[in-house]
Amino acid sequence: MLQIRKSDQRGTADLGWLYSRHTFSFGEYYDPRSMGFGPLRVINEDRVQPGAGFPPHGHQDMEILSYVLEGALEHKDSIGTGSVIRPGEVQIMSAGTGVRHSEFNHSKSEPVHFLQIWIEPDRQSIRPRYEQKRFADSEKRGHLRPIGSPDGRDGSLVIHRDVLLFAALLDSGEQVTHAPAKGRKAWLQVARGAVRVNGKELEAGDGVAVEDEPELTVAARTDGTEILLFDLP
Repeated sequence: MLQIRKSDQRGTADLGWLYSRHTFSFGEYYDPRSMGFGPLRVINEDRVQPGAGFPPHGHQDMEILSYVLEGALEHKDSIGTGSVIRPGEVQIMSAGTGVRHSEFNHSKSEPVHFLQIWIEPDRQSIRPRYEQKRFADSEKRGHLRPIGSPDGRDGSLVIHRDVLLFAALLDSGEQVTHAPAKGRKAWLQVARGAVRVNGKELEAGDGVAVEDEPELTVAARTDGTEILLFDLP
């Protein structure tokens, strides 16, 4: 079964310096029918204007990933970590017992476009930590490249939950397949481009919940397509 969440069905936040679309309920956007999918709690597509950003704020007991599509995202936090995340790089923060951090557009002239993803962890009150890695385009080209997993397999980021996160870059006509194990489900998010998923057409910003499907086939309909696939308990 495929349940499609179209881009224009998402919640919206427009603060001038920030334009955000919320796949699931977040902040002032509340939809009781869209509170997440399994442990996947948040997918926000954020665009931040040059020099602007989120001032210091707190998180606790959440796995938070930043996936940059365009521009550069600067990060600073209360445990002494500071970095800049660029396209091809992914950062995870385990908020654990609590951490305060800020996120700003690193550029004074160009916007930054990124996905912020929250996953509910399988353990509480751990020591906060950060991990950031670059995954070369060549590793994702025509291939579902693991970028997050509970055991750090294939050099992926460690997620404190039984979740596998894959990324792929596809040109028109290319396709990838994934077969969730029995009893598991999946969420596919189209970051850029357009795809056909088991016969259903999706555009950039669309997502689809996948349950009771023996195999998922994702075929790109345009060049420059980029997808994220979550394999979930």
